Amino acid sequence: MKYTIDATGRTIGRVAAEAASLLMGKNTTSFVRNKAPEVTVTVLNCSKAKVTEKKKKQTLFHTYSGYPGGLKERRLEEVAEKKGMKEVMLIAITGMLPKNRLQAVMLKNLIVTE
Repeated sequence: MKYTIDATGRTIGRVAAEAASLLMGKNTTSFVRNKAPEVTVTVLNCSKAKVTEKKKKQTLFHTYSGYPGGLKERRLEEVAEKKGMKEVMLIAITGMLPKNRLQAVMLKNLIVTE
C-alpha cells in the first residue's frame, strides 16, 4: 500500500506521528509487532511545515559518538539550515519508531521530499 502525507501548514510532530503509525502498520487489521508491513509512506512539502521561531531556537538534537566528551547538541535551526527540513522530519519520524531490528526496514519504506 502507498500512503502520501502533505506536511503543508502542519506541525512536524503531528506529521511524524502519522507517518510512524503508518510505517508500523498500526492502521491495518493484520497488525503484528514483530513484522514490518509492506507499505510505502511519502511525506511531501517538508519545507512548508509549520515551525515557530521559538521552537527553532529551543529544540535540540543530540548525537553521541561513544567517546568521553562526545555528546554534541545542534539546534533545529542549524540542522534545517545545513541539511534542510527533510533531515528534521527524518529525525522526528525515526524517534517515533521502535528501537529494534525492524526500524531500519521501516525507514527504507519512507520517502521524504523537501
